[in-house]
Amino acid sequence: MNTQPVDVVEWMLPRHPRSASRARIRLLRQAFEWQIDVESAEIALLLLSELVTNACHHARGPRDRLIGVRLLLSTPTLLRVEVSDASPALPVPRHAAPDEESGRGLELVAALAASWGAHPRGEGWIGKSVWFELALPSPAWPAAVDINS
Repeated sequence: MNTQPVDVVEWMLPRHPRSASRARIRLLRQAFEWQIDVESAEIALLLLSELVTNACHHARGPRDRLIGVRLLLSTPTLLRVEVSDASPALPVPRHAAPDEESGRGLELVAALAASWGAHPRGEGWIGKSVWFELALPSPAWPAAVDINS
């Protein structure tokens, strides 16, 4: 069985409030290229935005540290999105009170993703990675269509 991802895309973003929107734009472009269905792409955009926003606001580390984003199309029906930052503190989901304006990001991730988690980055790296996976519907069209068939 092949366990290698079908495709991987990575980029780095500054720890800045605008990075969430920049990440969404890049993910949207990649979702189009990978022919990910609209509903799955919208969910991925929302969840990526939550993770990047968390990395910008909550990651305790030097301000000049970058945020890493990695997209893996593991199979044609599984998308994994990872967000890495310089903080070693793993996220802890909490239940926000109805009158609170924030604090629901990880609840959204848990509710909408097939799975999610966080782990310290590997040896030689600082910080952590927070990830989620989305189950994608079977592609409606084959990746390559031979019009001469």
